[in-house]
Amino acid sequence: MGLPSNLSPDEASPGWMNKGDNAWQLTAATLVGLQCVPGLVILYGGMVKKKWAINSAFMALYAFASVLICWVGWGYRMSFGDKLVAFWGKPSVALDEKYLLRQAFLGYLPTATMVFFQFVFAAITPILIAGALLGRMNFIAWMLFVPLWHTFSYTIGAFSIWCPDGWLNKLGVIDFAGGFVIHLSSGVAGFTAAYWVGPRLDKDRERFPPNNILMMLAGAGLLWMGWTGFNGGAPYTASTDASLAILNTHVCTATSLLTWLVLDIAVSGKPSVVGAVNGMITGLVCITPGAGVVQSWAAILMGLISGSVPWYTMTILHKKVKLLRHVDDTLSVFHTHALAGILGGILTGFFAVPKLCRLFYLVPEWERYIGLAYGLQTGRTLAGLRQMGAQLAGVGFIVCLNIVMTSLVCLFIKLIVPLRLDEGVLQIGDDAIHGEETYVLWDDEEKYENTQVNSAYDADEYPSVVSKTLSELQMV
Repeated sequence: MGLPSNLSPDEASPGWMNKGDNAWQLTAATLVGLQCVPGLVILYGGMVKKKWAINSAFMALYAFASVLICWVGWGYRMSFGDKLVAFWGKPSVALDEKYLLRQAFLGYLPTATMVFFQFVFAAITPILIAGALLGRMNFIAWMLFVPLWHTFSYTIGAFSIWCPDGWLNKLGVIDFAGGFVIHLSSGVAGFTAAYWVGPRLDKDRERFPPNNILMMLAGAGLLWMGWTGFNGGAPYTASTDASLAILNTHVCTATSLLTWLVLDIAVSGKPSVVGAVNGMITGLVCITPGAGVVQSWAAILMGLISGSVPWYTMTILHKKVKLLRHVDDTLSVFHTHALAGILGGILTGFFAVPKLCRLFYLVPEWERYIGLAYGLQTGRTLAGLRQMGAQLAGVGFIVCLNIVMTSLVCLFIKLIVPLRLDEGVLQIGDDAIHGEETYVLWDDEEKYENTQVNSAYDADEYPSVVSKTLSELQMV
């Protein structure tokens, strides 16, 4: 019996391609893309002060588009192409059909699918960095920062850890879906860039309420559900390991959110929505490096840790450490991404199950991937310690890489344009930067009788707007 006609190989569906895997990988990539656009676009737009909503959302949208051009122009092959040095690939384009339609370096997929899947990971990373810079970075400086940081930082981390020729990959670092490459990188880079850009206005640092919590929750929901593709696509196949990774992702996230919520209630007496979103994010980040290589009970333990340790550092330790107080990290990406990424990487080194590592890596030397807990249990303590050492090496490399490269990128941009907006623009926000406002109540030419000043305006923050509106009301 032959294959059904829809499964028979042809020129468009070569024999090496698995249609189910390809369909899942494209779906997973789209889910991750939706985390960025519109997910983080509307999360940022709702989570910041009203006068920064457009600017914050637009920083995310710009980064998504900018990275795609860099990615197909040179970034993909610097991350997954031929080796230039032990930590970096040779720059080259990924635009030719002869290259894009052949089998990818992993999985039964065309390279075009791999390029798109890895692009959405590359795109979300600078968008996460933006979370530390909202409310004061010069948009032109941001336009320069994204391609420069992508080229000289992201591609190095991706090649080192994910490319088969990368030195950390050969060392045996486990980073299932980007706990190091994406989240630790963005957390450290965001904190470093925030140091060089400088702080927001004092009144913005003191009071920076979300302008639309419901929109913020909608963005958070897209971020959470999109993580199904984020971690579920990491095996590059529609496999049992992908299913386990998805389940573990949601179990850890729910546990982390609830842990953060309980701590908020215990300390402040109020269930904070913003706090719950932070707990959700730390859970998603923490499980990412080990989603498909740990047991589900371990995912719960990881959620307990990711919901409590960053909560402590953000709400208590942050006020006591001078450096943390000094650097204006707008959305606390250091705590939610850098710290949660470190926790996830270390806990993966402790909880990684050898059998699950075999299912994920499908390589002859799979036995070298073993968590310390299982090393102690099976008498392979040295192998477990070696794995933990590899995880710590990954942490150290990514931290140092992003401190150095982010600093160099910022100092270079500073020679061209200011990193920070001037004081006058900072007072106004979106209207001064983009000539657009978040919420338009009526056209300038329209007049309404018996209208009151909208409560969304803060008289201290927008004196010119309030004065103008009152004058118009008196004329009517």
